[in-house]
Amino acid sequence: MTKLEDKVNEILGISTPEPTKEIVKQEIKPPVPRMEDAKKADVDNDYKYSRENYYNLIERGQEAIEGILDIAREGQHPRAYEVAGQLIGQVGQTVDKLQDLQKKLKDLKELPKTANANIKNALFVGSTAELQKMLNKKTVETNVERKTENENFESKNVTPKETNTKDKWVKL
Repeated sequence: MTKLEDKVNEILGISTPEPTKEIVKQEIKPPVPRMEDAKKADVDNDYKYSRENYYNLIERGQEAIEGILDIAREGQHPRAYEVAGQLIGQVGQTVDKLQDLQKKLKDLKELPKTANANIKNALFVGSTAELQKMLNKKTVETNVERKTENENFESKNVTPKETNTKDKWVKL
């Protein structure tokens, strides 16, 4: 208390009890220990580290939620409840991020299996009529038919043809 408050209390005859100082012990949970395995890939180590951090954030968030809810109950102030609601939302988002981490790891581990299945820069060799037939699925070719067609094509000596297109000679 300040000197002014002490003098006012003395004039009014109010005795001020000495404030009691209580030591409140809070149990601080140690963070989850980070163990790095040199034999595993960096992806696995990063996954473990991220997972441990998310667990720590979720635990700390739950402790903070308990504390802010106690304050909100005691004070009955709408702002305290608003802060509690925001904190609950943030902890919920962290839980979602933890679940997304699981999905991302699964996708990373499946990537080598599916990487060979993707075809990039495919090239179609044939006429536009053949392409249209293929796209419309009017012709169903088997591998044997393709093989014989390719053998027939390779055995022929292909020379450029000349065609007349509206009085213009085009060499193909």
